[in-house]
Amino acid sequence: MTAPREIIDLIDRFARNSDSYRSGNYNETQVRREFIDPFFKCLGWDIDNASGFAEAYKDVIHEDAIKVGGVTKAPDYCFCVGGTRKFFLEAKRPSINLKLDPEPAFQLRRYAWSAKLPLSVLTDFEEFAVYDCRIKPAQTDKATAARVRYLT
Repeated sequence: MTAPREIIDLIDRFARNSDSYRSGNYNETQVRREFIDPFFKCLGWDIDNASGFAEAYKDVIHEDAIKVGGVTKAPDYCFCVGGTRKFFLEAKRPSINLKLDPEPAFQLRRYAWSAKLPLSVLTDFEEFAVYDCRIKPAQTDKATAARVRYLT
């Protein structure tokens, strides 16, 4: 199966400018707007709520609110079907090494564990890490703990 042209174009653009994106000056908001949002739009998700659904029925909730250890936290994206949360996606800037850095993985897993979501995704667009979030996260876990798939 071939990826849609739009996704191939995003991958090519990222590859052409990857040194700049990995420099540390390229931030999370930029990667979200320029790569992650268009990527998920290509996959059919209504990232901008173009359908005009009420809050309870949006496909994607940006900065969703969940309680984690008694404190309200905000995963970058919450993907929903029929008003039911299905998975979180936490975005990071491309200068962060998602393959090895345990902190972003712990953050994502803690969000999803608290929301009782079985699966969630961590990405900087260059890397996608999928986690089984039914396994309770621990601050001492390595980035590979509960990771079921890692893609570049």
